[in-house]
Amino acid sequence: MKEQKWIHEGLITESLPNGMFRVRLDNEDMILGYVSGKIRRSFTRILPGDRVKVEVSRYDSTRGRIIYRLRNKDSKD
Repeated sequence: MKEQKWIHEGLITESLPNGMFRVRLDNEDMILGYVSGKIRRSFTRILPGDRVKVEVSRYDSTRGRIIYRLRNKDSKD
């Protein structure tokens, strides 16, 4: 049986080495996020200030996988 994961939205606050990011979730928790393979394969740029969807494990709620970069309303991307 596959492990259930929580999906949250958050804001990238800091870029760290090796595809890691500091993410502030909407419930004000700070977690360490890493880029999923799909985003890494499609060369999606993630920068501080971007809104993202993060998949967080129920066993370790301090780390999460960034699974989607949300589009900003004011940009043309």
